[in-house]
Amino acid sequence: MINPRSVRIVESADVSSDARIGAGSSIWHLAQVREGAVLGENCIVGRGAYIGSGVTMGDNCKVQNYALVYEPARLADGVFIGPAVVLTNDTYPRAINPDGTIKSAHDWEPVGVTVGRGASIGARATCVAPVTIGDWATVAAGAVVVKDVPAHALVAGVPARRLGWVGKAGVPLRRGDGDNVWVCPATGTRYIEHDENLEESQ
Repeated sequence: MINPRSVRIVESADVSSDARIGAGSSIWHLAQVREGAVLGENCIVGRGAYIGSGVTMGDNCKVQNYALVYEPARLADGVFIGPAVVLTNDTYPRAINPDGTIKSAHDWEPVGVTVGRGASIGARATCVAPVTIGDWATVAAGAVVVKDVPAHALVAGVPARRLGWVGKAGVPLRRGDGDNVWVCPATGTRYIEHDENLEESQ
């Protein structure tokens, strides 16, 4: 389900014929896109990246070099996955069962990472499924995410903790003219904090 005239797939990439690749997307050297994966329009999958079976990506997503996006991850529109990021899918990983036999696909149930619209995950960060990264959130490079991240949150560390808030431009927000008011220095957009969540002011 790939239109070769509107999609760029380099020769060394391994893309299943059962994957659906949206118009304008590019898949670069040594990347692998497994069966049943669905990529929206204008997506970029970098060198050596892995997109697992049944993963879904919205439009305008970027998966940078050597990132590993394991099924059943769900990426909304405009998601950025930095170099060597890992989105896991096994809560209790083991190579073998208690009786010593090797685990098969039927011996465990994959769980996924969900990434909201416009969110960014920095280089070498790991998101341990099942977690949800909220819309427009930013996960700092090298962070290990083990619990859900609210929309617009900036998280960092091991385990990741919220350090502040970011706007849609990705720039850390500054305090506004009230205890619960935040302002984006890049755009002037105002946000309201309530119960440890942030929403754009209407």
